[in-house]
Amino acid sequence: MSTSPAPPALQTRRGTVLVVDDDARVRTVVSWQLEAEGFVVREAADGQTALDVIEKDRPDLVVLDLSLPGVGGLEVLQQVRTDGHLPVIVLSGRSGEGHRITGLDLGADDYLVKPFSPGELGARVRSVLRRSGGGVRPPASSEPAGALRIDVAARTVAVEGVTVDLTAREFDLLAYLAAHPRQVFTRAQLLEHVWDSSTGWQSEATVTEHVHRLRQKLGSGMVVTVRGVGYRLEP
Repeated sequence: MSTSPAPPALQTRRGTVLVVDDDARVRTVVSWQLEAEGFVVREAADGQTALDVIEKDRPDLVVLDLSLPGVGGLEVLQQVRTDGHLPVIVLSGRSGEGHRITGLDLGADDYLVKPFSPGELGARVRSVLRRSGGGVRPPASSEPAGALRIDVAARTVAVEGVTVDLTAREFDLLAYLAAHPRQVFTRAQLLEHVWDSSTGWQSEATVTEHVHRLRQKLGSGMVVTVRGVGYRLEP
């Protein structure tokens, strides 16, 4: 991980980010980068402190290390997801696909492996906040799609009148597909349009896993696989 982030500059405040890591050096580098980009940064060195800060300060996003003393990172993530829809980017020294899938299954909006570039993390933070704030181009108002109803302004989803709990990234993916019903997108295209990323930065397996989770929550018939091509929403 680089230790030479850009120096702080005067910028418009973009929101508050909680950085949770038991390594003071990592917290310092990440905080320096995010403050340089105009974010207000809070720090926590352990899971319980992180939960306390989340309850008290209500940050806009959490950058969360999984290897924490006491209350572990996965437990923090589970608690955050139980209580609401706060966007979370997971940091981990574990690069295996199984660890990434576990983090995504528990509701992480993105997953970044150490060592990482502070600039890349800053880009991921901006992207997740943009998406969680409605940065995709879905329908401009509540749009019914068969049994599925998406309220873009309220960022809510219901199937057959029953509200479905989605993470910020799951919502963005669904809303994007709903804005283009029956249009097929490759995983690379979805990475570009929904994640503001590319295969050079992020694995296409991220898209596959999010589609899998949407099917679990919405039912298997809505997000359709077009073999050898990609995915489409079938209202």
